[in-house]
Amino acid sequence: MAPLLDIRDLHIRFGAAEAVRGVSLRLDEGEVLGLVGESGSGKSVTALAILGLLGTAARVEGQMLWQRAMAGGHGAGTANPAFTDLLREPASALRRLRGREIAMIFQEPMTALNPVMTVGRQVAEGFEAHSPSWTGREARRKAIAALEAVAIPEAARRYGDYPHQFSGGQRQRIMIAMALINRPRLLIADEPTTALDVTVQAQVLELLKDLQQKNGLAMLFISHDLAVVGQVASRVAVMRAGLVVETGPTGKLLTAPEHAYTRSLLAAVPTLRTDRSRPLAMV
Repeated sequence: MAPLLDIRDLHIRFGAAEAVRGVSLRLDEGEVLGLVGESGSGKSVTALAILGLLGTAARVEGQMLWQRAMAGGHGAGTANPAFTDLLREPASALRRLRGREIAMIFQEPMTALNPVMTVGRQVAEGFEAHSPSWTGREARRKAIAALEAVAIPEAARRYGDYPHQFSGGQRQRIMIAMALINRPRLLIADEPTTALDVTVQAQVLELLKDLQQKNGLAMLFISHDLAVVGQVASRVAVMRAGLVVETGPTGKLLTAPEHAYTRSLLAAVPTLRTDRSRPLAMV
């Protein structure tokens, strides 16, 4: 089966500093891949490179082969799928791709939403950008449906509310609605449960799993928390200092990790059996 996204030998440099060093990842259609590592390991930089959002300060080398969509939707199941290298696509082509075929949920929903724009308009805007022939009324209807799909109560009434009128968990749901309104093939979720309490975090994770299964989309789920990734991903890649040090099925990686760094990450997670008189393991 041909991959949906095939990243080969990715290098990302900012001046003399190399943030990502030869990363290779494969993501199949409908698969959930967890990307785990401590802060500064290169997870978010890799995700931003997929969408071409690193700016001119970054020097990006390697290949990012994206399976082109066939007429009528997804490209899976074709005998000879066509690929395009995202790193060599012009900016205009990437703009058409972003939000339509590849969407992203950014970190920190408290700051990612525009505070002076109603949430309904922010959700509708993403749809209008890729469907200019649709009327404003139709875009509003699509936005309300997207808000309802992520369980925002009374979505039609709250269409005209501003971000500060919603809780942190609701803002994260709005971010998910913005990402999914165009039915993308790949969703990149970058630390989607950061700053949420445990109860709301569980609700958001359950929502993401449900939407992923209903829509059959692939997902790159980025987190520093192995326990969170273990709830949503079927396969996990572990990053350290710009390198992928281990990749494998979630169950095997969490119960029988092969790399010392993965073992240290797992050892640093407190459990009910952790001896609280001793410091946590260092990674």
